[in-house]
Amino acid sequence: MTRPAFLLYGCYGYTGRLIAAEALRRGLRPTLAGRNRTLVEEMGRALDLPTRAFALDDPAVLDAGLAEHNVVMHSAGPFSSTASPMVEACMRTRAHYLDVTGEIGVFEAIAKRDGAARAAGVTLLPGVGFDVVPSDCLAAYVAAKVPGATELTLALDMRSRFSQGTALTMLENLDKGGAIRDGGRIVPVPSGHKQRSFDFGDGPRLAVTIPWGDVSTAFHSTGIPHIEVYFAAPPTMRFGMRATRIFAPILSSGPVRRFLAAQIKAGPPGPTDEQRARGRSRVYAEAVASDGRKAVALLDAPEAYTLTAVTAVRAVEKLIAGGIAAGFTTPSRAFGADFVLDAPGVTRRDVS
Repeated sequence: MTRPAFLLYGCYGYTGRLIAAEALRRGLRPTLAGRNRTLVEEMGRALDLPTRAFALDDPAVLDAGLAEHNVVMHSAGPFSSTASPMVEACMRTRAHYLDVTGEIGVFEAIAKRDGAARAAGVTLLPGVGFDVVPSDCLAAYVAAKVPGATELTLALDMRSRFSQGTALTMLENLDKGGAIRDGGRIVPVPSGHKQRSFDFGDGPRLAVTIPWGDVSTAFHSTGIPHIEVYFAAPPTMRFGMRATRIFAPILSSGPVRRFLAAQIKAGPPGPTDEQRARGRSRVYAEAVASDGRKAVALLDAPEAYTLTAVTAVRAVEKLIAGGIAAGFTTPSRAFGADFVLDAPGVTRRDVS
């Protein structure tokens, strides 16, 4: 028997196509949806899946597009623009909401809808991809080993190229600086605020602080008041992050943004199948208490976009099955710290 369907919005983007393929592999038949009717219907014919085409700017049209679906997987960025209307539509139509964002502002905005979502009986679960599933689950794992931890450090090593969508989101936030969590509050800091070496299993790599989604979600998952997130970046990226401190006014100008966006769109949509097959992603997590107690763990996983497709579809399956509390939540709160270990090729180990 065919499993219940879900609606996949943004199906023809790089990540959306990977999610659709993984859903079919798992026996799910999603309804493909997006703004561009031509691309949606072309993909629907290729995969023999139902389609719907609609934009996000008309609530009535949007609600009609979501009709008859209990779960919506939203993969159309930039989420800073698209998440809010989709979240509101999901609450109006009583559909559970998931997405693959990694943006702090999006997580925090959705968290503020917790009460309304509870009242509507709707689960709001953003970030079911590489950022933040593996890091969120590992953060919850080390936090449980150090009750009362006051500091949490996460570091990500993503050894594959970014997709166009990820690169465009980074461009959108290029002039906004960095962020950490301090005293339970999200605090702005300069871009590339701190550097630190981490050993992901094959020797030390220099990493730099980044304003990725875990600055938001790890606090909701663990309650740890001080959180820093690092990315193992090559020298050119670290230099570029420091340079944005000086050139932020130029980078925020319309002509420069349009030029850089055009360069990104002229490139490949994301890693090739071969690159994804060769790639790996790794996460370091460290929880420390004020009395010196400490826990460190490493997670080794498939390439980031490959992992995103797997964790996104498995999260959809769990919401279809039911039993997940209504309201805003995070992957580790919804499914437990071991959720990421359900994905093939993922291993976790403690570090002495």
